[in-house]
Parts: sequence; C-alpha cells; structure tokens
Amino acid sequence: MDGEELTEQETALYDRQIRVWGVDAQRRLSKAHVLVSGMKGTVAEFCKNIVLAGVGSLTLMDDRPVTEEALSANFLIPPDENVYSGKSLAELCCDSLKDFNPMVRVSVEKGDMSSFGGDFYNKFDVVVVSSCSLAKKKLINEKFRKLSKRIAFYTVDCRNSCGEIFVDLQSYIYSRKKLDETVECQLHYPSFEEAVAIPWKSLPRRVSKLYFAMRVIERFEEVEGRGAGEISLADLPGILKLRKELCEAHLLNEAHIPNALLERLAAGTREFPPVCAILGGILGQEVIKAISGKGDPLKNFFFFDAMDGKGIIEDISNPNSGTT
Repeated sequence: MDGEELTEQETALYDRQIRVWGVDAQRRLSKAHVLVSGMKGTVAEFCKNIVLAGVGSLTLMDDRPVTEEALSANFLIPPDENVYSGKSLAELCCDSLKDFNPMVRVSVEKGDMSSFGGDFYNKFDVVVVSSCSLAKKKLINEKFRKLSKRIAFYTVDCRNSCGEIFVDLQSYIYSRKKLDETVECQLHYPSFEEAVAIPWKSLPRRVSKLYFAMRVIERFEEVEGRGAGEISLADLPGILKLRKELCEAHLLNEAHIPNALLERLAAGTREFPPVCAILGGILGQEVIKAISGKGDPLKNFFFFDAMDGKGIIEDISNPNSGTT
C-alpha cells in the first residue's frame, strides 16, 4: 500500500492537506478502507470529514429506515421524502456522501456487523461502530483482536449534550516530533471489554463523571434487554437503583455519578447536532492519525459534555498498558 503513488488528480485535489500532513500521510489515507456501522448524526459528521480528507473507500452499514429522530441530527438525509421509499439510512447517506468527493468509493453493506467473520473484516483498516449495545461492542472488538491483521477500532456514542469515543489500536507504533528529531513510539491498548472491566476503585480519583455514567446507562440497557438509546426519563428510578448497586460493588461514592447527569442521559437519547459536529471532528482527526501513523493518538476514551464545554481524554487501561 505504502509504495503506491498519488495520482496527479489526487495531488491537485488534496494539495492543501499535503502541505499540512505531507505526501506520505495522504498516500496512506487514500489507500485506507473504512467501515462504519450506525448512521447517526455523529457518524454522519465523521463520514463527511474523512470523505473530504480523501480516504480510499468508505463502507456504510445501517439497514434501519429514516425516523424523525434520525432527521433531527443527520444532515446527510435529503429533505425530499420522495427518495426515502425502500431505502435504508445507509443507502440515503451513501448517495449524499458521493457528492462530497467523487474520488472516494462510498458503498453500502447490508446486515448486522456482529454476524460477519474474519474474511469480511480483513478488507478494512478502520472500523467505527455507533448505536451499538454493550454486548455487541465487546463481541465485535474481540473478533478484530483475533485476526492477524491489525484493525483500528472505535466506538462513538452521543446522547443529547454528552458524547463518548473509545479507541482500540491494539499494539500501535507511530512517530512523533521531539525537539528537532522524529522518534518512534509504541502504545498498547486494552480491548473495550478489558477497559470497562477495570475496577472503579483502582481508577484515578479525578476520572470523568461521564465515564461512570455511561457505564451505568450501558449496563442498565443490557440488564433490561434494551437496545442502545432505548431508554427514557421513566427509567430513571431503575437507573438510580443500578447506580447504587454498582457503586457499592466498586466501592465508589455515588456522588461521582450525579443524579442530574444520569437524568440528562436518560431523558435526552437524541443527539445534539453541535455535539455531533465536535465528536465527529475529533473522531475524524483520530482516524487520520491512526492511518498515517503520525501524531499522538488518543488513548483510550474521549468525553465531551456541552454543559461544561470541554473535552476530556481518559486513559482507562491496566497499569502495564502504556507507552514505550
């Protein structure tokens, strides 16, 4: 892949980007294959960003029909309802994305991502999942880790004014500038299952409250047999009860997971478009770094809450999982 040169057309189209991150990074990007599942507003923003940046190919998966909730945050869905007939969310978004950059191959794959095997996944360099249950996140991530090929894995969730990104690059080598020289660094990432299994009492005291709140919400959905985001304010008493049980089990003070935060996550399952834009921008930037092998990648959680207007990176890893 690295030996293939950019075409004249690619060099001309991506001239400004090449000036920023170099020819080598653009070449790697133009040969990379990305798969995304769950065409929510945050994923739409991410797809726009990497298509404009010139990724080699983008495959979309989401067989669901258009809903009012999808229309509220996904700008890729056309306003003309006449085109909705018989088309899935992925197909409608695919049609829109093709207009952003005709040099990027955008396609649709039908089915449930968790049902596919290694031969299917081996075609991709990066996989992003959204609108995914706790069990499916764990299952898909573990499938990738059993392959001989290293696939960069990301999950992204936006619930109203809050968002979370998780990153698993497995054993990842990259270059960074240090003074006047470029040095090679290596990071070791835990899987999603390994990360969320770390006892809360062993985490740093100032870990983002949103990390704990998201774990409570995911666990509640799993216990109740709900899909991702299939909760409402009526579920708050049950969520607070589960928070109490989890905090007791993990020896964590319940004050680390405020009632008001859980209430927002339960009441606002819709995405807030400005938060979608922020998360989609961060995710696009991280995927470009992972493909190019240049710059410090995020390890391994990113949280954003519009109420305080700041993003927080948290390294939720085993003590032996670090940088070399």
